[in-house]
Amino acid sequence: MATMTLSPPQPAPRFGKGSPALLEALLEALKSERRLLEQLIAQMKRQRAAVSTDDIQGVDDSTFATHRILATLGQARQRRRQLNVLLGGTEECTLRELEELLGEYVDDRLREARTQLQQSADVLTREVSMNRKLLREALASTDQHVRTLAGAPAAPMTYGTEGSAPSAPAAARGVIFNRSV
Repeated sequence: MATMTLSPPQPAPRFGKGSPALLEALLEALKSERRLLEQLIAQMKRQRAAVSTDDIQGVDDSTFATHRILATLGQARQRRRQLNVLLGGTEECTLRELEELLGEYVDDRLREARTQLQQSADVLTREVSMNRKLLREALASTDQHVRTLAGAPAAPMTYGTEGSAPSAPAAARGVIFNRSV
């Protein structure tokens, strides 16, 4: 007959507020989101450089890369929302609220990761704002350039101003006459 030794039962892994596995997963999720934000910041800079050099393909490439990163970021945020719930919060729990909820379980690594993520988000906000402004100015400049080349009025007129009708166009431009007749 074989003898068996019984070992004391191992504690089941804890999941919830103080779970080391969930806290580690949260830390990795924060780091992952930060890396994605940093990639978006780099794309914003590439896009700005492409616009400033009139590199249409560069603008298109950076736009495509931005959409791809945003899709991945959406998945990363969904993962963090799931972790929020598992840690005892709600899906829409902010990082600060989650830190308060976890209390003593939050270590310096999590605090640092949260701070870095928020800093990256702030930088990205500024970068996006700069790109929007630059793109608006580039579109306005291109629009004005095309209007000048086409001989169109400086601003499109749909209604007369002050009750007056717009004047008739001067001579027809771009009309070719057949002088051989």
